[in-house]
Amino acid sequence: MSKRLEVFKFAPEAYKGFGAVHEYVKSALPAELLELVYLRISLINGCAYCIDMHTRDLLKQGVKSDKIALVPVWDEAAALFSDKEQAALAWAETVTRVEQTKVPDADYQKALSVLGEQALADLTVAVALMNAYNRFGVSMRMQPAALAS
Repeated sequence: MSKRLEVFKFAPEAYKGFGAVHEYVKSALPAELLELVYLRISLINGCAYCIDMHTRDLLKQGVKSDKIALVPVWDEAAALFSDKEQAALAWAETVTRVEQTKVPDADYQKALSVLGEQALADLTVAVALMNAYNRFGVSMRMQPAALAS
């Protein structure tokens, strides 16, 4: 995998904007929930850089490796995930796969009923942000830290 250009080196003002959104969602949502959602989105999109980063961040937060390993199949391992985490992961999946899912009303109502309006709004911003970051990571072949060692 060959590295490509660093987008934000050429678009520093855009980087500031993405950074501001990143800081907003970090202050609005619980850290573990946010990282679980980021990891799930990155797994769906196949972003090696982000998968590596969010796995490491979850480990640093003290999340058990068993839980991290089961993020791809969280619905089958529901006992490891809180109701809010399950709702957030389900919402992240349906929004990330928008072309396939069209984000049905049932998915929206379920997420809203568990998370509430403010958290759902904040989560949707976080999902959109991570999907954008994944597109930078995949298209520019950003190198995971694991490959730098």
